[in-house]
Amino acid sequence: MPASPATEQGAPRDGHLPAVAMVLGGILSVQLGSALVTTVFDDLGPGGAVFLRTLFAGAVLIAIWRPARAALNRETLRVIALYGVVLALMNLSFYEALHRLPLGIAVTLEFTGPLAVALLGSRSRADVLWALIAACGILLFAPDIGDGLDPAGVAFALFAGSMWASYILLAARVGRGPAGVGGLSVAMVIATVILIPIGILDGGTGLVEPAALATGFAVAMLSSAIPYVLELEALRRLPENVVGVLLSLEPAAAALIGTIALGQALAGRELLAIALVVIASAGALRSSPEHPTLEA
Repeated sequence: MPASPATEQGAPRDGHLPAVAMVLGGILSVQLGSALVTTVFDDLGPGGAVFLRTLFAGAVLIAIWRPARAALNRETLRVIALYGVVLALMNLSFYEALHRLPLGIAVTLEFTGPLAVALLGSRSRADVLWALIAACGILLFAPDIGDGLDPAGVAFALFAGSMWASYILLAARVGRGPAGVGGLSVAMVIATVILIPIGILDGGTGLVEPAALATGFAVAMLSSAIPYVLELEALRRLPENVVGVLLSLEPAAAALIGTIALGQALAGRELLAIALVVIASAGALRSSPEHPTLEA
């Protein structure tokens, strides 16, 4: 995918401001979707909510990007199927975490996944510094685990982070394979099929309620389809490492949306933890090799 050159410092030129706005718009869209989905957890549970999101997102994405049948050879299908499994586990575990933790904290813990990919893929001397800063941020949450922070929620968020790391690595293989971007759409459909049992178990008859369907569709658009398209268009105009640095603002955006939309005010120590993770992520992503940054 062609990308526009950056300035000497790696920052986007003024002509790239629309692309920067696309990335920031995608971040805002994702976090608004995460805030909205919490309103249906009582009726659908995390499993039902993630099933509806994935169902609608898969339907929209497969309609936009459908791979040629000839491109779906056995090896390609194997990688796409694995990618679908990772998508299902990543989204389900994040919603389980979101059901138990404030939005800003859940996203910060989940962001350890792409941060780890960036740190492991970079050979910059500053890597140790970024790792230490990130570790300090995560450790600031430690005293609250079991005393304010649900241990299961923390575990789900960290597992979601590991799945996000796997997602990033698999996205490179799928997106650059013969199926191209269409392979990512097929993976979303596979994830939907995987989530059917837990979606029905958690959501039950609530899955067919008009209000739940409307919310599920809105969440799918906000959390998957809209940011997916915005980031794809931004990546046509900006280097991937620049997009990655911008996406490191996700935890801060989540804390802001959580405070404004959900009334989840965070303590000073928790805000400092989020700030440290954002700083470490931006630094590590800036010096790392380019990785796919799209979220599903």
